[in-house]
Amino acid sequence: MTGVALAGYALFTARGTTTFHVPAEDVALVNQQPIARADFYAQLQASYGVDYAHATPAQRRRVLDDMIREELFVQRGKELDVAATDPDVRTATVSAVEQMAAADAVTSEPSDTALRTYFKAHQDRYAQEGVMNVRDLVFPKAADAAGAAGALAAGAPLTAARGRFQGRDTGRETDEDFYFAAKIHLGGALFSLARALPSGGVSSPLTQPDGVHLLYMIRNTPPQPFAFEEARAQVLSDFRNDKVKRTTAQYQGFLRERANVLIAGDLR
Repeated sequence: MTGVALAGYALFTARGTTTFHVPAEDVALVNQQPIARADFYAQLQASYGVDYAHATPAQRRRVLDDMIREELFVQRGKELDVAATDPDVRTATVSAVEQMAAADAVTSEPSDTALRTYFKAHQDRYAQEGVMNVRDLVFPKAADAAGAAGALAAGAPLTAARGRFQGRDTGRETDEDFYFAAKIHLGGALFSLARALPSGGVSSPLTQPDGVHLLYMIRNTPPQPFAFEEARAQVLSDFRNDKVKRTTAQYQGFLRERANVLIAGDLR
């Protein structure tokens, strides 16, 4: 008989059922939607810096009224389907669902083996940035560029070789630059030549729309890879971020599979 009574109590006090008393774990029900006691205590602490035992009746009532007001407006927003029309609400809703879907990826602690495997697969991310000091010369003809390259390789001063073969400095690089900045200034093709040059090296001529380019490397300090222990914190962050992206993509796929999505003919 006691078991039947307990089962009946659980049935009629379960979430989603209509009840006329407030469960012990809540402080209020608003249209049967609970306001959790834990949330109330946290809001009381945030608002007044006191716990429940030290809060005045007025402080408790004010916090509770504010939480009831919020719940009423949230429920009304659902009735009006505000989330479907308000861009800010839609964005916040999407963000909340993404965070829920990715919660495990964010909180789980990967093993050292998994992190080391990830580290080895993305070794290029974990290195001290390279630095180069290079000059970009441009010549009117390929023969002039080849002549300047030979002179520089033989030890001729940069200004002498440039003047003798009617070249000019483009000014794209004038001092030491990190690799990422040099790539922006030189462009992809010239940077690929530059990063392979040793200090004192001269590139092969490269024809571009404005003439024939020649690179002279004053000093090149390639990126220095970090040891796993030095990069572990960043590896962990990157590992989790990648896992979040994969998890979110999988969740999106699951939602698309179960949804009935109709697309206009001109966009198929």
